Amino acid sequence: MSLDKLVYMANQISKFFASQGPEQAAAGTADHISKFWDPRMRAQIFAHLEAGGKGLDPVARAAIESLAKQSQARQNPAQQSLAQQSLAQQSLAKQS
Repeated sequence: MSLDKLVYMANQISKFFASQGPEQAAAGTADHISKFWDPRMRAQIFAHLEAGGKGLDPVARAAIESLAKQSQARQNPAQQSLAQQSLAQQSLAKQS
């Protein structure tokens, strides 16, 4: 899925939960992304966040930061290497 689409989707989810206040909205957004996004989609948005997270609304950013921290705590070294490779590939693609 395109990165622009993932950013758009994350922002739309955060807007849905916005009426609950920033902290609850971030928690609701994180919960939704955790439950309904494919692991590849989450990995892609985590890599985007590491690259600066351009376009993410503050609530969406907070949600994804929270999920990324949880994910890193569970990852083994091989998975961390794959995430770093994904980030490097995205960076190279942007330069082309």
